[in-house]
Amino acid sequence: MKAFAELLDRLSYTAGRNAKLTLMADYFRAAPDPDRGYALAALTGRLDFATAKPAMIRGLVEQRVDPVLFGWSYDYVGDMAETVALIWPQRPGANRPPELAEVVERLSTASRSDSPALVEGWLDALDATGRWAFLKLITGGLRVGVSARLAKTALAKLGDVSLEEIEEVWHGVTPPFTEVFAWLEGRAPMPQIDLRRAFRPLMLANPLDEADLEKLDAAHYRAEWKWDGIRVQLAAGGGEARLFSRSGDEITRAFPDLMETARFDAVLDGELLVMRDGEIAPFNDLQQRLNRKRVTAKMLESYPAHLRVYDILFHGDDDLREQGFDDRRVRLQAWHAETGPARIDLSPMLDFARWEDLAALRETARERAIEGLMLKRGDSPYVAGRPKGPWFKWKRDALTLDTVLMYAQRGHGKRSSLYSDYTFGAWRTGDHGEPELVPVGKAYSGFTDEELLRLDKWVRANTTERFGPVRAVKPGLVLEVAFDAVHRSKRHKSGVAMRFPRIHRIRWDKPIEEADRLPTLEKLIEG
Repeated sequence: MKAFAELLDRLSYTAGRNAKLTLMADYFRAAPDPDRGYALAALTGRLDFATAKPAMIRGLVEQRVDPVLFGWSYDYVGDMAETVALIWPQRPGANRPPELAEVVERLSTASRSDSPALVEGWLDALDATGRWAFLKLITGGLRVGVSARLAKTALAKLGDVSLEEIEEVWHGVTPPFTEVFAWLEGRAPMPQIDLRRAFRPLMLANPLDEADLEKLDAAHYRAEWKWDGIRVQLAAGGGEARLFSRSGDEITRAFPDLMETARFDAVLDGELLVMRDGEIAPFNDLQQRLNRKRVTAKMLESYPAHLRVYDILFHGDDDLREQGFDDRRVRLQAWHAETGPARIDLSPMLDFARWEDLAALRETARERAIEGLMLKRGDSPYVAGRPKGPWFKWKRDALTLDTVLMYAQRGHGKRSSLYSDYTFGAWRTGDHGEPELVPVGKAYSGFTDEELLRLDKWVRANTTERFGPVRAVKPGLVLEVAFDAVHRSKRHKSGVAMRFPRIHRIRWDKPIEEADRLPTLEKLIEG
């Protein structure tokens, strides 16, 4: 556990990507099995401890520390694990610090009644850094600036393999991944999995710089709409089927209505949508289906899932990825005509002869409630990752709105001491005819480190109320926000929700009275 705690601690204070990769690769080389496998599982989100919840941890610490003192400390620190790690009063006679594998294996099988005693004993045995890492581990909130993809990239450094090869086997192996480490260290062959039901790394597109169009020959490219859903991969074969998000997370259980139609042998790349009577519903409707562990009959009826297919990677035992896009499209059309699965259709190709024709189509994307266009070379094989040149995404221009900062929340990792997450609002007429602000979105990107420091200072100087790690501020700062779209939302007081909001400019010079009004945002609602 000590080595894992040191790894997390160093990762949380290391900013550079290459430096993080080196830290993880060195740990994987030095740590024994199964500790390193469980560390990899933690970094990639493959661990879940059903009985170790924040409420249980809070209850344990409040048995040893005055609850008021803990509340004040948590409010100041802003992170549960860090607060408990620092304030926890150890009792003498604690056992030795646990090994990482011991924590994972014992807590994974512990009952809800047995878990508090286990956690309490381990907190007593660990030092402050160990307690922090232990709590981050069991609550799943590592937040050390490492994505699952970055952790797998570090894993690939152990052997002469690529990230794509790691992705090939990833969903066919389970923690603690001893067979994967044996393969990477040359002690065993590559793990054999059923490729028909495994996630295949997606091919991604590069943003299109319109100046690049002059360098590209329109005759070499094919075009289709960039639909406003989520990119998924459906892998079916041998009587089973699995649905994956673009990051490789399995989401099969959340979409039983779509999966019951997957009675074929193929691996498809497409866009997950909600569709009613042949019309694509707003993205906000799809959000009602995402991240659900349990899907009710009413939800299935109200938000019916649909897959619009872009590409086919496997057809039966045939691996089509080396073929060109045009050839794969012929196979895809033949497969769909033969199979005719319900809830699955093909993304239509767009006719154009010149880039000017395609630009005119792009101008209609917003009125069609579509994100933009995709360009794909007709001879391009399906290559994992984001190769430069074969595929481009030509998104519609972003919308902007002047809003007023209402709340600020501390960030995570290196931002844990700074107010870096901002909730902003627009004006509307209140019940008594007076102007009032209502929240319309939240953003935590789009500004420089220097601007973040200035924003943090402004928040602290203009705080009116505190709610744990959140501060309400007096209206006084205008944020120009860029966003891709806006939809109706019953979850927000304003009745609307922005899609992908980010800070575009900080308008230190602009009076808050000149910020935009809610009706201006409502006019932009799509669908």
